[in-house]
Amino acid sequence: FDLLTAAFQTDTTRIFTFMLANSGSNQTFPNVGVNEGHHTLSHHAGAKDKLDKLKKIDMFYAQQLGYFLEKLHAVKEEKGSLLDNSMILYGGAISDPNRHNHDDLPILLCGKGGGTIASGRFAKFQGQPLNNLFLSLFDRMKVKVVQFGDSTKRLAI
Repeated sequence: FDLLTAAFQTDTTRIFTFMLANSGSNQTFPNVGVNEGHHTLSHHAGAKDKLDKLKKIDMFYAQQLGYFLEKLHAVKEEKGSLLDNSMILYGGAISDPNRHNHDDLPILLCGKGGGTIASGRFAKFQGQPLNNLFLSLFDRMKVKVVQFGDSTKRLAI
């Protein structure tokens, strides 16, 4: 995340994709006390011990995101911070791993997109294709796109 922050700050890039882990990974997380594989734990069948371990993993990832957002916020630009002028999309490839559901993904959109996104709120777009969000983000980047994948409309973000 330090390298990504530096790349943004120096305009080396303003777009990146960073996968924290393969969505089917069986990676272990001994650093947070979880020695079982993530994928194996995700098939929890409601077992509290497995859910507790998944929460530890999720907390670890959330802390990593928090670190990155703090780094972006600390970089001051002419109009606000680097975070204010960014759109950081954070989420997963599956909403319920126990059932292999790929709809209604939990997604965080961080940053203000140069003042084009109202932050500090919760928006629920249940049943919407994720590409509707991407279409809405393209607008903020002034990329003229009529449709993207299975998009059906722009979202009020």
